[in-house]
Amino acid sequence: MFRTGLHYLLAGGVVPNVLSSVLQPTPPMGFNDWSAFMCGLNESVFVDTAHSMVDNGLLAAGYNRINLDDCWSSMERAANGSMQWNTEKFPHGLPWLTNYLKNLGFEPGIYTDAGNLSCGGYPGAYGHEELDAQTFASWGFTYVKLDGCNMPTGTEPEYKAVYGKWHSILSAMDPPLVFSESAPAYFAEAANLTDWYDVMTWVPKFGQLARHSRDTLVWNSTLYWPNIAVRLARFQRPGYFNDPDFLNVDHFDYTLDERKSHFAIWATLSAPLIISAWIPGLKAQEIEYLTNKEIIAVDQDPLALQATLVSQDGTFDVLTKNLANGDRLLTIINRGNQSASHSVSFSRIGIGSTPAVNVQDLWTGSQSYAKNQITASNIASHGTAIFRLSPIGKECEVIPTGVIFNTYSLTTLTTSHGQISWANSTGTDGQVWQTREDGTIRNIIDGGSCLTELKGGKVVLASCAGTTNQQWDYLYSGNVQSRSSYNCLTEEADEAVVTADCLYEDNIQVFGLPSGVAIVED
Repeated sequence: MFRTGLHYLLAGGVVPNVLSSVLQPTPPMGFNDWSAFMCGLNESVFVDTAHSMVDNGLLAAGYNRINLDDCWSSMERAANGSMQWNTEKFPHGLPWLTNYLKNLGFEPGIYTDAGNLSCGGYPGAYGHEELDAQTFASWGFTYVKLDGCNMPTGTEPEYKAVYGKWHSILSAMDPPLVFSESAPAYFAEAANLTDWYDVMTWVPKFGQLARHSRDTLVWNSTLYWPNIAVRLARFQRPGYFNDPDFLNVDHFDYTLDERKSHFAIWATLSAPLIISAWIPGLKAQEIEYLTNKEIIAVDQDPLALQATLVSQDGTFDVLTKNLANGDRLLTIINRGNQSASHSVSFSRIGIGSTPAVNVQDLWTGSQSYAKNQITASNIASHGTAIFRLSPIGKECEVIPTGVIFNTYSLTTLTTSHGQISWANSTGTDGQVWQTREDGTIRNIIDGGSCLTELKGGKVVLASCAGTTNQQWDYLYSGNVQSRSSYNCLTEEADEAVVTADCLYEDNIQVFGLPSGVAIVED
């Protein structure tokens, strides 16, 4: 197995044998109607979907949640203030539907909105939180998705207060309900991301998953996911998952390779696998990849790590993370417009000295051996290769390795000819860094040189000497803090690399680091 040591276990947060106390230890899997039907939902949609999921092996593969989204209710509350279902859409009633779904083996979930009205214009839950939670539980729901439209003021403190109230209510119920939060999505694309980062610090304390950004629509919208999801890897842990939204796998604008990429990317991120599609109409080849046991196992891995970027060069995105049994995941996404091959060296993915690794292609199940590098041949345009790597013969240490980037500007820490700067990602070795257990940060080109803070705040690469000005801590806020000055790594306007007084989740000081680096509570 690959050995990761204390440094990595701190990042994982919880080891598998203590996960029994976590309400949702691995990402939820199932179905939601929204992307496929929007307000066109009704009773038969869920009944037909449930039977199709049973018949096609989706339930057996782990897709055990069926969630109603917006527009399920009447336009008015009852005289006593409680919510009412739309009797035309649900003639047997929601308690009947939840019982029906549970008898088939599913767990039912329901949607509401934190504001005065839902996004579709139906009654919101603002001011009715306790009554609505009790109502949903009495109807048999075990999961609540809370959207964030039409809040009275729309400020971050208001969202925190309302979502915190829902957390208190849902977690105190017997049994507690799974809480899916949408608050971060309402702050994700502001010019100043401080509020978004702030929301992301409290949603893991309140719920089990949180929508962090816009809806998924078509392949072109999923192209922006590296600009969003990988910014947030530090927040994820067993029991809390960053949610990039639904698997809308039957969208007319997806090719089959793009649909498979969508699934593989979400699994690589250990994201919720919530299908939003007309499941009775899915083709056999779509059911086949959605029930791929090896890729589902990656998504459901007990460490729950979100993969981070090894490199980006404009065509290929490379991601990696560790898995609970000691294996290493490698995912290569071809964002180009033609088929192409791509190789990744062992040093780029943090694999130390080992003669070879066993490589399992998770699409085909085929096994091969690799020395020094892994090559993915003929990846289709917008296709994704996904491999599970196991060392051969002996235990091997893994060093957290990958890009270090500003999560606002997306510029990457870069070394070239001995000089460092912030630059656009080009996929060179000069942009791939090791974050070691001793607190040092080293580029893979020259492992004997360390990121070093000089007096006055300038940051350079210098020969590693074991001094505190070469040691750094990665804070939960995203700051990279010097152990010498306690100042924080900063991107200046001229792309200079410096340290400065630590600011609160400021655009110029929040960074993404490789998966597996220890995170220090700040």
